[in-house]
Amino acid sequence: MTSQPPSPPPQPEQPAEAVPTCYRHPDKETWVRCQRCERPICPDCMRDAAVGFQCPECVAEGNRGIRQAKSTFGGSVVRTPFVTYAILVINILVFGAQYLTGDEVTAELAMWPAGVAALDQYYRLITAAFVHGGVFHILFNCWALYVVGPYLERAFGHVRYVALYVISALGGSVLGLWIDPLNQPTVGASGAIFGLFGAVFVVGRKLNMDVRGIAVLIVINLAITFIVPGISWTGHIGGLITGSLLAGAIAYAPKNNRTLWQVLAIAGALALLAVLVMVRASAILAAA
Repeated sequence: MTSQPPSPPPQPEQPAEAVPTCYRHPDKETWVRCQRCERPICPDCMRDAAVGFQCPECVAEGNRGIRQAKSTFGGSVVRTPFVTYAILVINILVFGAQYLTGDEVTAELAMWPAGVAALDQYYRLITAAFVHGGVFHILFNCWALYVVGPYLERAFGHVRYVALYVISALGGSVLGLWIDPLNQPTVGASGAIFGLFGAVFVVGRKLNMDVRGIAVLIVINLAITFIVPGISWTGHIGGLITGSLLAGAIAYAPKNNRTLWQVLAIAGALALLAVLVMVRASAILAAA
């Protein structure tokens, strides 16, 4: 009679290895770890690295030590000149509103000295740059903006470019406030466009480029300004002077603390134009 050997005692069950979860999304299991900090990361948190993947925090930490690219004159790099495109769209939409409402929108937004001074409608100094007097008027201004706008936006960056455009438009309106008859309305982006023309000339000189083409364009347009009746020469000249001076201040700002100098130039231009507006408005009211 044979005997059976005793059965071995039961072995305790081995606990299953816990599946790691993403440190940012605890509900997502993952076996991938960041190559730098070795924290588990899910597909939503994976960032391609030279080897493997990194987590968003490690990528951000690495980018802080990388010098960010700048435009020619210190602004952010512009890949798409969306500010220029936005201004074009605004011009077209406002012109469409003018067409649909007759003279209502034009009368509400046009620049005229008495409206600014007597009615405290200072917004007209800017809104007039988005109102146009006809199809040819808006087509020329939009074409000019489409040609030179992207170039300057890429050279200056979005913010500096916006400042240049708006202050050039304001400069044209301010000269009109001082010289135009009190009840003469003016409309159009021509002051801003002439400011951009002047800026292209200044930038070209700064970069040692051939500026004869833009110089001829400026001369031709100035001739048209004084030959063709019904054109506001004050808006054109005011915008050209303002835009050229401001572009010069931005382009020739010292490289040390360049952004600070550019901010001071923009703020100074706004302050000077504001003082000129206040002085002229007070003189108009005093003479009334």
